[in-house]
Amino acid sequence: MFSIIQAAGWPIWPLIACSVLALAIVIDRFISLKASKIAPAKLLDEVLSVTRTAIPGPDVVTQLEKSSALGEVLASGLRAINADPRCTEDDLRAHMESTGRVVAQRLEQRLSALGTIASAAPLMGLFGTVVGMIEIFGSQAPGGATGGNPALLAHGISIALYNTAFGLIVAIPSLIFWRYFRGQVDGYLLTLELSAEHLARHLKVFRK
Repeated sequence: MFSIIQAAGWPIWPLIACSVLALAIVIDRFISLKASKIAPAKLLDEVLSVTRTAIPGPDVVTQLEKSSALGEVLASGLRAINADPRCTEDDLRAHMESTGRVVAQRLEQRLSALGTIASAAPLMGLFGTVVGMIEIFGSQAPGGATGGNPALLAHGISIALYNTAFGLIVAIPSLIFWRYFRGQVDGYLLTLELSAEHLARHLKVFRK
């Protein structure tokens, strides 16, 4: 591996940095975007069951808020009712939408960086290719003589090919994971929105 890096020349180092950063983001998103941390399957049903007769107290609401991202959104609606039992449905929705936007920003965190790496890596590989081509032309003897310097010629070809290949190696997985996480986040946001809508209708009786 070290010999490949040496053959690829200095343009490969930014690509290596991007690959390390992309790997760190992918691992972080796999850990952070687990369903149990975002939208547990039975949480909405449990909240609806608990709130059939009364709104739970602040301690229960705080515990719900800390349980998951969905719990955070639902807890904001319960807090709004606790603070003002006569709040309108629009006010209740506004509280949950505001919390939902904060949660959405947190879910989308670092995805833009991963998308940027997916877009920039091929260009960085192309830059390495250009550097390699410059090395190739520089290896030719002046005045149109043939032969040139074989070592410089081989080095230029190595830079061009290795950087092109490594740029694609970094870009393709980054793009795949970016699209995967993007779809996952969109699915979670839809779940949060529908759950908040359900809770708002369910809490209608407590606003009378």
